[in-house]
Amino acid sequence: MGATTHTVLYQFKSYLPAAEVEDACARFLRLKETCVSHNGGNYIRSMRGGRDNSPEGLQHGMTHGFVAEFASVEDRNYYVTTDPAHRAFVKSIEDLVEKSIVVSFRSGDY
Repeated sequence: MGATTHTVLYQFKSYLPAAEVEDACARFLRLKETCVSHNGGNYIRSMRGGRDNSPEGLQHGMTHGFVAEFASVEDRNYYVTTDPAHRAFVKSIEDLVEKSIVVSFRSGDY
């Protein structure tokens, strides 16, 4: 199995102070370093994200997007279902997010 791209879109609650949203985004990006596999090594190949700036008007309320790349579907599955750092992050933003969309894919896998 090849590299897997994991995309996450958030609509942060509109009343949140900008500093609180920025902190949540920074903590999301730090998952690249804080998430470790069962053997103790970092396994997220890359992590990037930011505030939406698309002129298309097709955001459906989503305000921020993030993209993580994993070497395999297995690594992505560990991240989503097991990794304690990721699970703690998800729990920590429950009250900050109005809605989210998550899509993962392998390039060329149609």
